[in-house]
Amino acid sequence: MKRTFALIALIALIIASPLMAQGGSESGGTLRFGTGGDQGTYYGFGNVLAQRISSETDTPVVAVVSAGSQDNIEMMDMGSYQLGFVQTDVMSYAYNGTNLFAETGAITDFSTIAALYMEQVQIVTLDPNIKTVADLKGKRVSIGSSGSGVYYNALDILGAYGITENDISATYQSFGDSVDALQDGKIDAAFVVAGAPTVAVSTLATTHKVRLVSIDDEHIAKLLETSPYYSPYTIPASVYGTDEDCQTVAVGAVIIAKDDVSEDAAYDVVSTIFNDKDAIAKSHDKGNELDLGFASSITTVPYHPGAARYFAEQGIEVPTK
Repeated sequence: MKRTFALIALIALIIASPLMAQGGSESGGTLRFGTGGDQGTYYGFGNVLAQRISSETDTPVVAVVSAGSQDNIEMMDMGSYQLGFVQTDVMSYAYNGTNLFAETGAITDFSTIAALYMEQVQIVTLDPNIKTVADLKGKRVSIGSSGSGVYYNALDILGAYGITENDISATYQSFGDSVDALQDGKIDAAFVVAGAPTVAVSTLATTHKVRLVSIDDEHIAKLLETSPYYSPYTIPASVYGTDEDCQTVAVGAVIIAKDDVSEDAAYDVVSTIFNDKDAIAKSHDKGNELDLGFASSITTVPYHPGAARYFAEQGIEVPTK
């Protein structure tokens, strides 16, 4: 289904603008940046970055609303996007042909630009009786679009507690649809994997008492044994006005580029993000999390030569193909 959706979207783009299919690679042109849903952090932050890069360099970038990590990789592979936001776990799946990409096979014609910030696994509920992940058993729970990165994150977390997909009444919804369903009482909880604060959850918190379900130390340790790409993370109570801090896990949010993006264009992208991070932070909170050490920490997918050139100027060596 994902491949079909991606093919339809690509055909629509080509019909709408034939010239777009030729730009954005070694031949030059606008770089199309696959982000995420319009209520998620990927799109909000991606739009800020695209505008900044376009205004400060000779590399025009446009942020595109998409279905998220897997969609971005598949659309890049088909030549529709040249840049994309991805979760660290999803890009590893693609590069190795596992999980989300087990049927379609490995996709390796992309490289890392930079890791930007952490995306928290947020288990959102309005039900005060849901206090732990164990309490989700038997409940109506949105675990992300079927086959999405969120879906696999949800299964990982539930699995650490010995809960399977069959132990809950699962729905498969986007962030925005999950929040609507929570508000309407159609589901009891939802998994949202995005940088906090997430627009959809913040909007819900303006009219309802939002609660975030924590993951305890024992189960975080159990999760990390089998899924080392997660990192422990605490979401402060101030983020959504919850009663207490939420202990959870997070994955990295990374920008990747198709391999045929020119070295100069990739350099423009990463250099603008980190040279202008103070200005970017004034437009989006995630700018405050930009850090060169974290940006250059990816080991699962090699870096683009243009990104490597920038990091070398900062005295940092990163792996390339």
